[in-house]
Parts: sequence; structure tokens; C-alpha cells
Amino acid sequence: MEALWYRNAIIYQVDVSVFRDGNNDGWGDLPGLTAHLEYLRGLGVTGLWLTPFYQSPFRDHGYDVSDHLAVDPRFGNLADMVALLEKAEELGIRVMADLVVQHTSDQHRWFQEARRDRNSPYRDYYIWSDEPVPTEVKPMFPTVEDSVWTWDEEAGQYYRHIFYSHEPDLNLANPAVRREIEEIMSFWLRLGVSGFRVDAASHMIEGAREADPRDDGFWIMNDLRDVATLRRSDAVLLGEVDVPPAEYARYFGEGHRLTLVSNFWLNNFLFLALAREVAEPICRALANQPVPPGRSQYAVWVRNHDELDLERLSDAEREEVMQRFAPEERMRVYGRGIRRRLPPMLEGDQRRIEQVHALLFSLPGTPILRYGEEIGMGENLDLPERHAVRTAMQWSDEPNGGFSAAPPETLNCHVIDQGEYAYDKVNVYDQTLRDDSLLARTGKMIRARVGMPEIGYGECTVIKVHEPSVLALRHELDGKVVFTFANLSARDVRISLPGVALAELRDVLADGPYPREEREQGREPVLTLRGYGYRWLRQRPGSAP
Repeated sequence: MEALWYRNAIIYQVDVSVFRDGNNDGWGDLPGLTAHLEYLRGLGVTGLWLTPFYQSPFRDHGYDVSDHLAVDPRFGNLADMVALLEKAEELGIRVMADLVVQHTSDQHRWFQEARRDRNSPYRDYYIWSDEPVPTEVKPMFPTVEDSVWTWDEEAGQYYRHIFYSHEPDLNLANPAVRREIEEIMSFWLRLGVSGFRVDAASHMIEGAREADPRDDGFWIMNDLRDVATLRRSDAVLLGEVDVPPAEYARYFGEGHRLTLVSNFWLNNFLFLALAREVAEPICRALANQPVPPGRSQYAVWVRNHDELDLERLSDAEREEVMQRFAPEERMRVYGRGIRRRLPPMLEGDQRRIEQVHALLFSLPGTPILRYGEEIGMGENLDLPERHAVRTAMQWSDEPNGGFSAAPPETLNCHVIDQGEYAYDKVNVYDQTLRDDSLLARTGKMIRARVGMPEIGYGECTVIKVHEPSVLALRHELDGKVVFTFANLSARDVRISLPGVALAELRDVLADGPYPREEREQGREPVLTLRGYGYRWLRQRPGSAP
């Protein structure tokens, strides 16, 4: 199953700039990350997704790229990247980079050449207009940008940008632009990355469709897949695809487009389920999403580096989640999402946080864990927009949380040093010393999940258990079966599973010890779950539940 390594992987998302400062200049960097790869391997992580480390003005946390083929000097150099890739390979960790080619920074050499001269070959690398023509494309950040067109005085025209005005859209219709993208992918694949997280993949489709309606714009994904596979046969493309679930199938194709599709649909309904403390929204989401092709899979997560975008819910459902987890206006952003981390949303209740992590790792798909989630980091709502969840990793109770030995006033990022989520209360070192810590429990979940290919590779079925708060899933692979249960409510529950020989099941992971299943007079055996409890059980060899 080597070619399908991603099916049973645990991917850890790292923002290099805020993870660990290796040279004490106030910026997280590649050497700092490399020095902590053993920590990730000990946690059980098998995949690493690096958010942009390319040369950048860093006005959009690195997603405003000014040179796709260079490491930003703040993070190190190419030799540092090679060292990271080599050490990761030694530890059995695959590394994925962000492919940010829907737009560039306005400081990119291409854009600077384009704005100076209408006859420059780079002029057609971007999308220009004499007037801000009407378009179906809307600004991604409506409370920040009121139009997708911005006037450039030097160019004497408007340029289009779906994201920030300092991030002009690339013109994917231009074959020269596509050749540049091919060179970018080839460079990093040859250097040793195992694939890419394709930023703004759905917007790339829209741009490709406008340029060439062939294949409804999906030809661009075909091209990306061809480039990736040519350079590395097992290369992965993880697409950022926030679209209605009926459209997911086209992003997968027949397994010849995206390898992994980010499942925003399920993510939205997961939070609706958490708000209601019932499993039905998750069951509904799973029932209404297409089954991926054999070599493809969904990527699932709880929180990432952006806002918790709730656009897939109805207006009433979205407001219900907002009222539960973001009751204050400052907790919300862009009129559609929440800019908080999970632990504060759950009021720091470790039982609930553990239960959500266990739920994540039991879902069908490849789980992604954001840095700091394993220790329960919080957010800083005083920071603007999405920066609230982009604070420094908290390693210890030392100054700056062990992120950097630089003077605090020189740090590039915020360190949470006050309140219940301050680094002296929430940090890796402290939790490493306690068997009952969130770090210890999450690490145990990750290692159990990696050892259960039934979840990663198998077929998942929702089981009806007649207890609204319980999500019950059955995973089967080559005749081997695993059952996973998560109780979303504070109530202790007892459930029966008709037709399942509970006596032949053994706990592999649970929130705590459970008694042997009881058989009530004239009834099926009963399974117990504590409030916010979770249990994973595997059939005993030779049994047939």
C-alpha cells in the first residue's frame, strides 16, 4: 500500500513562521522545525503540511508569494529545506508544501514587470481591464475588499484579485503561466516533497473555466496531476475545495485529478453536531457526499489556519453554531465564519476536546491536525482577522513560551502570555510529564489510528444505535472490522447493537476503562459510553461480529 501512503496518514499542519525559532531572530524557521521533527514522530504524525515558506512580503502570512522557487531568508535557505526533507524521510514523515498559484504578491517580479510595460511578456501573466467589468467572482474577504478590481496607476489599468488587493490573480489561460506552474511543482518534487496542498483549488477551476470552457475548467486539475505524477508517481495533491458536496466528484475525477479533497462540507456539519450535541448532522453529511474513487480520499480536520467557514450550513444552522461557539461579534469574521480555536469554543473542557479529537480520527478520510491542537492552545481575539489563531507554538513555561529566545519586542508573532491559555499554563513540556494530559491522550489516539488501517483504507458505514448523541461507525477492511463510538453529550448512555457480538470485541482506545458489556435479561448486550466518552473496538481474531 506504499503508493497509497496518504490513506492511513496523520497529517500535521505547521506554520513555519510561528512554530520554532532556531536562530533566535524572532521568526520561526526551517531549522527550528527540523529540530522538533522527533517530537512530531513521537506524537505519531506521518505527514507534514507546511504553509508557505517561500519568499514573501508576508502581508498574508506567506500566501502572498513573491518567488515560488526561493525560501524566504527569514525561514532559512534551500539547504535548510533539504535538511528538513532528509530528516523527515529518516523519521518516516512525508512533507507536503502549499502550492499557491492562483495568485501572487504584487511584489512578485512577474507583476512588477507586467505593470511597467504593456508589451512585456509578463503583462499577460495577470488579468487586466480598462474598466472594472462585472464578474460572478466575488471578493473572498468581503469585509476587507469591496471589489475584485483594483486600479494600478503605473500599469494604467485595473487588475483582478479574488483575495487581497496586494494578491493579483494569475491568468491561467496563458500557456507561459502554466509552464511556470509546472516548473514550480517540478522543482519542489525533485527536491523531495511528497506533494502539495493546492491553495484555492476551486478558484483555479473558475479561472480556468473563464479562460477555456473545455472540460468545464477541470483541465487545469488534469494538468496538475500529470505534472505531479510525471515527477513522482506517489505525489499527492490535496485540494482546498469549498464547494457543494455534489461537485466533489468532479474534483476527484476518476482518481486522475485531486488525490485528497478537503471536506469543508463535513467540517461544517461536525460543528453543527457539536453545537446540538447530537450525531444526526454528521450522519447527514456523510450520507450526502459522494464516495471517492478507489485511490482518492477526503481530508478531514476540525480547525485550520483560516476562519471556521460555515457557508455550507443554512442561515439558521450557521447562526445556531455561531450562538453556541462565537456569541460575541469579535469572535466572528467575514460575515460567515468563526475565528477561534477549538479549546476556547469548548470552554477548555478537556473531556470534550479529547472527544472531538477522537471523533476526528474516527471519521472516514485522512485527518489533519493543526499545530498546537494536541496541547489545547487558545486564540488571541485582539489580533485582526485570521491572525487570532496564528499565535506562537507553546513549548514550555520559559519566556516566549519556548518559541524563541529573542527579546519579546522583536518577535514576529504574538505569544499568548495571559489568561487560561497562556504558555505558562498550556505547553508541551508540562503535558509531556503527565499521562492524563491532552498531549498524552491525543498522541495515544494518533498512534492507535495509524495502527488501524480499517479506518484509513476500509469501508465506513454509519450504524443506527437509537441514541441521538452517539455517532457509531463501522469500518471494514479485508474482513476485519473496527467499531468507533463518540458520545457528543454530557449524559452517560447505554446502547445496544443488534446483530453485533459485543463479547467478541475488544477496546483498542477509550476515554477510560469500561466494564465488560452487560447482557440484560432477554436483550442484546449493552455498550456503555460516559458523557463525552469515546470507544474504538476491534473484533477478536477469528470472530465475526
